Amino acid sequence: MEELSRLFRLAAEHGAGYRRSLPDRPVGVPVDQDALVEAFSGALPDGPTPPERVLAELLAAAAPGLVASAGPRYFGFVVGGALPAASAADILATGWDQMATNAVSSPAALAAEAVAGGWLKELLGIPASASVGFVTGCQAANTVGLAAARHQVLAEAGWDVERRGLPGAPPVRVLAGAERHGTIDRSLRLLGFGTDVLEPVPADHNGAIDLGSLWEKLRAGPLIVCLQAGNVNTGACDRLREACELVHRYGGWAHVDGAFGLWAAAAPATRHLVDGLELADSWACDGHKWLNLPYDSGFAFCARPEVHGAAMSYAAAYLVGSGGVPEGADLTAESSRRARGFAVWAGLRELGRDGVAALVERCCALARRFADGLGAAGFEVVNDVVLNQVLVGFGDDARTDRVVAAVQADGTCWVGGTTWRGRRLMRISVASATTTEADVDRSIAAIIRASV
Repeated sequence: MEELSRLFRLAAEHGAGYRRSLPDRPVGVPVDQDALVEAFSGALPDGPTPPERVLAELLAAAAPGLVASAGPRYFGFVVGGALPAASAADILATGWDQMATNAVSSPAALAAEAVAGGWLKELLGIPASASVGFVTGCQAANTVGLAAARHQVLAEAGWDVERRGLPGAPPVRVLAGAERHGTIDRSLRLLGFGTDVLEPVPADHNGAIDLGSLWEKLRAGPLIVCLQAGNVNTGACDRLREACELVHRYGGWAHVDGAFGLWAAAAPATRHLVDGLELADSWACDGHKWLNLPYDSGFAFCARPEVHGAAMSYAAAYLVGSGGVPEGADLTAESSRRARGFAVWAGLRELGRDGVAALVERCCALARRFADGLGAAGFEVVNDVVLNQVLVGFGDDARTDRVVAAVQADGTCWVGGTTWRGRRLMRISVASATTTEADVDRSIAAIIRASV
């Protein structure tokens, strides 16, 4: 056992050393992917390899290909870092190796989820009576929410979709904003609807769903409407109160994809952007984005726990504890689940209510600092900066792509490119708890250098 302790200490010390290096190391530089694969390659050995040697080989092979996405100057893909307490809790979760299927397989894991889920609902303004499934991210959360929606709208039409499937079922209409996230489309594929069922609703100037156009498309019948809190390019939020009221007037199910934007509800300065979110029927949200939890961490909330369980749960004769009140795996598409609730509980305890609000408001302020600095340098800020997303143009598309590539190669910071409204743009997402004004200013200077 002393060998195991030494091995775990080595891994933890390396992880901590890597985290300490993040403020000073290049964020991401071009890498030879073939060389990385070669470093991991070699014949699978016939016999065992000492664990310490395995760890040393892994460290050597992986080091050139690590991206400092947990650091203060990574502004791609709405990626936060990982809070210290949450990271330490995740290390413990790996050491404990709990299977969070239900309260029989791990009482502690399910207790942590129960408490953390209550805290999440309180922070986000979701009804306390809602159910929470701890999933891998918003792809899984959107799938769970839309599975619950599929169950309910077809049950109201007299169809048991879990037993009979979709062939022969009453047709379901699915509406979503033209600028929805692509995970909505994939969820519809996974649930057997196919993407042809989706009817896009035009978006306004900043990417939020146009309510007038939504109203024109609504009519009675099995109906699911996908709304958005936080446009992936602009940060724009749909007008949730009016949209949910419209959807419910026609008997539909309102699902909110709030991967990062739902966190606006946790801060006084941004809460108005998601006014009325409590009226929805289901919500999807990430923890590994703006809450700064370790990958992977997401949440599927449902206003009707019985519908949530009916859509997702199963029972088996051998599975002690199944078939009762839905919990754990009953609320997700996973059965053998890692105990990610420990890190959620720890991260929320570390920040507290005020800390979460401060994190959201500080990132929004830093996004505005990016916009002001780049605008003052003569570049075009294309979107209304309402949350933590900034879109910047550098003239024509080719030049914008060159600037993005040059910034990535420089390594001072990492920003991505995107296409919005037919234009190639730089996309900046501020979501890390460790980002400072100095990091933003240093990154602005690097972007200006790259534009020359």
